[in-house]
Amino acid sequence: MAGRAPKLRRAAVRPASLRFAIVAARFNERITQRLVSGAREAFQSAGVGADAVELHWVPGSFELPQAANHLARTGRFAGIVCVGVVIRGQTPHFEHVAREAAAGIRHVALATGIPTTFGLITALTEEQAWARAGGDVGNRGEEAAEAALHMADWIRSIQGKDGRNRTSRNGTGRAGRSPARVSQAPRGASRSHGSR
Repeated sequence: MAGRAPKLRRAAVRPASLRFAIVAARFNERITQRLVSGAREAFQSAGVGADAVELHWVPGSFELPQAANHLARTGRFAGIVCVGVVIRGQTPHFEHVAREAAAGIRHVALATGIPTTFGLITALTEEQAWARAGGDVGNRGEEAAEAALHMADWIRSIQGKDGRNRTSRNGTGRAGRSPARVSQAPRGASRSHGSR
């Protein structure tokens, strides 16, 4: 069984200037409510006021990335916390939902540059899910909010006062390399017809 995530040092966020969003999946809502509470408590402990944290509900974990993507593209949030619960059933549906939610959340963070964190519980049983929603194994919502706080602070630490990444005069990063970019296929590029 997985243990608690390591406790991170409190991020030195500037609460008055940062806004965050929580996107929560309604499927297994009673457990997800505990994740939302954990995330809110983490923000409150960091000094982020309740009015600076928006909560958005979506039908299930599969929809988390789409909602996070729309929120990230508004430019209003320093970080987005995605929370939900996927419990294994009798079909492979569990694996498909968990995999696609994880990949989609990662894609939102990389494509937009907005910290988009993974507070999704994937469990074999409801008992395991409760243990990860404030039980013996911690609260994945709290951990995801802590990660969002730290990443938002880290991003601010590498940006200049004008909000741009700190670069040298030749436009490259400190290590002399160009900043990382998310690659996109050129328009009209052919796709393979094999399985995805």
